[in-house]
Amino acid sequence: MNRCDEIKAYHQREERYQGLQLEFDGSNNLKNEIYGVIDDVTLETGMIPKLYEYGAAVIYIEFHDEYDRNGGEYFVNVLGKLGIDQCEAG
Repeated sequence: MNRCDEIKAYHQREERYQGLQLEFDGSNNLKNEIYGVIDDVTLETGMIPKLYEYGAAVIYIEFHDEYDRNGGEYFVNVLGKLGIDQCEAG
């Protein structure tokens, strides 16, 4: 299922840093779903990202000092569980 019309995903990566920005319509249902998926993936992987919220419609997930670059796997899991099959470069 492709939910890119509901949730826009933007990925950014630099040396030892990765971020995933999720933009949505600001509804509490989508917001709760996104946070639920983040919680699930955090429990499954044991990885704890930094989370930021910008306004009512943007959630930003990031990893700093990522020597092993495992954040990409975390983001793939989040995107898969949300049903997002493509991501824009940030």
